[in-house]
Amino acid sequence: MTSLPDSDNPLVHGFLPHRLPALHLAGGWTDLDALAHATAAAPCREEARLLVAEACRASALPSLRHRVARLSEHRARAAATRLAVIVAACGWTELDPASTKATRVANEQFLALWTSLAHRSDYSRLVGLPTLALFNWAPLRKPGRAVPVDQLARTESLVPIVRWSAADRPLSRLDRLMLATVRLEAHGVWLFRLAETLAGRSPADRSVSVALRRMTRIQHALHGQLRSCAARLVLAPATGQQCAVLASLAAREALEPPVLLAADAVLGMGGRMGTGSRCQQRRHLAARHRAWLSTLDRRSAAVRTLAHRRGADADAYRDAQESLVALRCAYAGLVRTAAQPAAAGCAGAAHRMADDVRRNGLPVDGAA
Repeated sequence: MTSLPDSDNPLVHGFLPHRLPALHLAGGWTDLDALAHATAAAPCREEARLLVAEACRASALPSLRHRVARLSEHRARAAATRLAVIVAACGWTELDPASTKATRVANEQFLALWTSLAHRSDYSRLVGLPTLALFNWAPLRKPGRAVPVDQLARTESLVPIVRWSAADRPLSRLDRLMLATVRLEAHGVWLFRLAETLAGRSPADRSVSVALRRMTRIQHALHGQLRSCAARLVLAPATGQQCAVLASLAAREALEPPVLLAADAVLGMGGRMGTGSRCQQRRHLAARHRAWLSTLDRRSAAVRTLAHRRGADADAYRDAQESLVALRCAYAGLVRTAAQPAAAGCAGAAHRMADDVRRNGLPVDGAA
């Protein structure tokens, strides 16, 4: 497998950061921090865009692009998260910041900051699940010093750093969806380790069937976890703006959890789950993680030949595939629940969200 340091190694903590995400930005970056909180709580895209325009005129925000190179990787990811929230809130998810089209709708200096942070944080597609969820959470209580990040995400009560709801309001469905993906990633770290076990093994290796059965059990457990998350999520409030953000992210295939991509790399389910290629589904990951998944994909080719065989090992492989399909269905249901209208203002975005889920091959309203 591609050699990665522990700070980026999925076998250690999945695709979660190796350190807790930064709660605050310091110095001149506080303007970006404040803008992210304000735009996330804005009632509509137009209001969010006005906030960005005002910040570009009245603050030091445009000059921050000259300071990006001096950020540590940890701080660069924190800044990238804030910028991703701003972009999503403004409805600019589909924009390429380097394109001519982008300069017609957004401030050029803001776009330059966007480009610089994307490059510094190793995310060519900055607005996606990693930056919006995996780098945007914190434990409710202060953790002990030696507790691993993935353990904190599994065992502690979590809160978003940048909320999509006002500070004096309950967490929204979008907030809870993002926290649910953090939990999914933390509990799914065992899938990464099993994927590593399977990579490069011969189908006749006795350890393959054992690993596949363990993978099936873990995926069933994750399925149950998502169902319990859905029960809580449906009680949370939602606004039209939050539904619009979700619809935009779904249209760009930016909501794919990395842990499911890792399971897919081993089990070869990518072609069946959507019209997008694996490359499209992975484009919101960091470049080094895309390379890791590509290597995993290539080294798991021998295991995937079990799909065309018979016997106990082949049955274990198909059971693992079926459990992954069920897990994807559960996640699609969670996203669908988050996009359901809690008020009339969400209806249009919710319908668009359902269309995008159908287009990507995921089941809607019980369809196979």
